Amino acid sequence: MDREIRGGIPAEIRTADDGVTVAGYAAVYGERANISDMFIEVIQAGAFEGILQRSDVSFLVNHRGEPLARTTSGTLLLEADEKGLRVETKLDISDPDVMRIIPKMQRGDMDKMSFAFFMDGGKQEWDDTGELPVRTIEKFGSIDDVSIVTHPAYVGTEIGLRSLEKHRDQLERTNNFNAVSLRRRMKKDLAKRTT
Repeated sequence: MDREIRGGIPAEIRTADDGVTVAGYAAVYGERANISDMFIEVIQAGAFEGILQRSDVSFLVNHRGEPLARTTSGTLLLEADEKGLRVETKLDISDPDVMRIIPKMQRGDMDKMSFAFFMDGGKQEWDDTGELPVRTIEKFGSIDDVSIVTHPAYVGTEIGLRSLEKHRDQLERTNNFNAVSLRRRMKKDLAKRTT
């Protein structure tokens, strides 16, 4: 299973005496994201449906380290709405890891949301008829984590390109099979006509 990371959407950060609330969208439907000038990626509406209930998702910093919140503990809320994947968590200010990042979030040094996902068991389509191939994600396999990040990461580029190559290989095999089948039918038709 290949883990992919996407993001770059600003988060809303609110501080209060009882904690720090981080809310926003880790992913938005229908937006065309240029993935390192290698392909365009679009998340189709409904791509998260059915997977959030069965995914154990952690809230991390830069997709690493100990979880600051988690869906299974009820401290991280994820919702697939009409816009995309909405995230909300109230972080515990008595947690030293949270205290370490609060000033960075308040200053805007760390204010973007990102998410990590797996496509295994999901559904995607590739269209490489344009200048850049377009990957449409119709259904994610699972969500691994959501993170507050310094720099939105696109480390999944090589994984996405492997997926494109797999699509192209399958298309080539299908085209070759169709060409062989056509030649066989033509030979049979020719044989019938000559006898």
